[in-house]
This record gives sequence, C-alpha cells and structure tokens, in this order.
Amino acid sequence: MSASNTGLVPPIGRRSPSPGVTAPDGSEALLLVDSHQGAERSSLIEVSLGPGEVTRLVSHRTVEEIWYVLEGAGKVWRCPPDRALRFLCHTTPPWPGEDEAVAAEGSGLGEATV
Repeated sequence: MSASNTGLVPPIGRRSPSPGVTAPDGSEALLLVDSHQGAERSSLIEVSLGPGEVTRLVSHRTVEEIWYVLEGAGKVWRCPPDRALRFLCHTTPPWPGEDEAVAAEGSGLGEATV
C-alpha cells in the first residue's frame, strides 16, 4: 500500500483556473489550499487588488492572517493607480466562512472602491 493510500500524504494542490470570489473586504480571493487538499489547521488564499483599488477595512473573529506579497505595489488595503497587487494570505485556523470578517470603522486610507 502506498503512502498516499494510507492518508499520510495529502493530495497535491493545484491553482484553480476558475476566478475567485469576492472577499469580505472587497478584494478578489482564490482559495488555494484548505481541507480539500488535506490541510486541517490552516488555509491559503491568493488575493488580488486592481490598480487604484481600496478595500474595506475588516477585522476577524477567530483567524490570524499572514500575508506574503507575490507582485505589485501598494499598502495592503490600497493600490497605487498604475499597479495591481497580488499576495498570498495564510490563515490559522482555516477560514471558517463568510461570517469570519466583520466590518471595522475607519481605515485612514480613504473610501473603499471595491
């Protein structure tokens, strides 16, 4: 019996070719890894924000996030008018669903555009 048949090796994750969903802050989010790929204690999403876009400020009820910028320029929650921003967001515990993010007041970054 191979290791993959014993459940010891999680399935290989592949980036979905389909578009992502709109995250609670307004950015585009593409789920990369969750329980479907064998992750039980965390999740990973790819986040995109178009040039000049500003997201809504949110806080989280239960998860901690770590962001890793892949390309682009900007401050998280805001992009310059001529560049997009794309980054990975790792959450622990796994993203529990749409009720996780709660709108927060005031961001100091201006009005949301997405």
